[in-house]
Amino acid sequence: MTTIAQALREAVERLTEQPDTARLDAEVLLMHVLDKPRSHLYAWPERTLSPAELTRFETLLARRVAGEPVAHLTGRREFWSLPLSVTADTLIPRPETEILVEQALAVLPPNEPLRVADLGTGSGAVALALARERHRWQLFALDRSPACISVARHNAEQLGSDSPRFLVGHWSAAFATASLDAIVSNPPYVKDDDAHLETGDVRFEPLAALRAGADGLDDIRQLIDDAPRVLRRPGHIFLEHAPEQADEIRRLLTNKGFIAITTSPDLGGRERVTRARGGH
Repeated sequence: MTTIAQALREAVERLTEQPDTARLDAEVLLMHVLDKPRSHLYAWPERTLSPAELTRFETLLARRVAGEPVAHLTGRREFWSLPLSVTADTLIPRPETEILVEQALAVLPPNEPLRVADLGTGSGAVALALARERHRWQLFALDRSPACISVARHNAEQLGSDSPRFLVGHWSAAFATASLDAIVSNPPYVKDDDAHLETGDVRFEPLAALRAGADGLDDIRQLIDDAPRVLRRPGHIFLEHAPEQADEIRRLLTNKGFIAITTSPDLGGRERVTRARGGH
């Protein structure tokens, strides 16, 4: 007979490829199997798992040992304190992307009826976080993947949100001239030959949402090139990117006439989100 404490201890010993997150991974998987909060694991460590619970936990654990992301195994990931469904069709929302939300909330007027587009929305994480905080904004969430839009719509329904409006489309091409007040985007920005694509969770995520050409800037260039057309003056753009891309992104924005260009660091101090305002 296996208790909660024993199951967790043995799981941590097996998760040698993820030593930094082994305990957390094991707890999240067992919480998912038991449909209980973390407090239950600590309150009842001697509770015996049923054969069905143990089998399900061991199945999920084996998949995690093989490298599958915990978010895919549970079908959920929290972002901006919102419980979101995720699938193999979407990127897994990551903590650094909350900086994108923070910057948009800090810079854009909170009480004006702005038209804001989250381009490449994936699971809808950024758009739904903004919708939670800014009820007067008219939000649009676009992705070229119908499967992603399906997941994002499901997340909105689960959260009881009637905003944003979800659309299948490629970047800002679907929008008319001078139709938006702001663009926010966490686009693909990984180099095609980046070795990280062969390691960790990203092995199980959609390559189309990660890879962006030889320098990782193909999609960001498209966003910046079309931004002056689609933004009302003085419109804003907010872009997540890799730290080593910051200098080139600032140059691209400057060349397109943007001003007030600022880059914010992530929790590790690396340049992660660049924002800019259209010139007058």
